[in-house]
Amino acid sequence: MASVLEAIMLVCFGLSWPINALKAWRARTAKATSPAFLVLITFGYVAGIAAKFVGHNVNWVLGVYLFNLVALIVNDLVYLRNRGIDAREAYEARQL
Repeated sequence: MASVLEAIMLVCFGLSWPINALKAWRARTAKATSPAFLVLITFGYVAGIAAKFVGHNVNWVLGVYLFNLVALIVNDLVYLRNRGIDAREAYEARQL
């Protein structure tokens, strides 16, 4: 039962990452994104995955952790892309 509850928590968090990535992609700006938040959340997922191995409790929930981590990495990449767009727009504005 603990694994099911853990998976439900992860699925609830995990559904938000693709939605957030799409919203950020469409926004084309990193101004409302906190890189510290992304790093902390990424570290949390890595710690959760490590806990599965350290605790010798590798089960199907690990797949949910990995899906969330991949979705979060996509968010990180969108943030980097958007930061580049912001920098380019700021540079172009200074050139006018």
